[in-house]
Amino acid sequence: MLENLREWLDMRVFEFIRSRTSVIKEINRKYAKPRINMTRGVKIALLFLRLYLIFLVLVLGYAFVLKATGRA
Repeated sequence: MLENLREWLDMRVFEFIRSRTSVIKEINRKYAKPRINMTRGVKIALLFLRLYLIFLVLVLGYAFVLKATGRA
């Protein structure tokens, strides 16, 4: 009895997760390619912002490592 209930719950949870991820995949597929035309200046600005974000994450990671090792 308990095993049947567990299997039923596993199937329900799996189905719930699969249905939610399929919705997310559909949304990602729909918006994978931008539909607007960007000027060269906008592309450069977005590239700069992306690089700046990566730099900030690296600095945050470095600060975390320093604090975790007790060097700071």
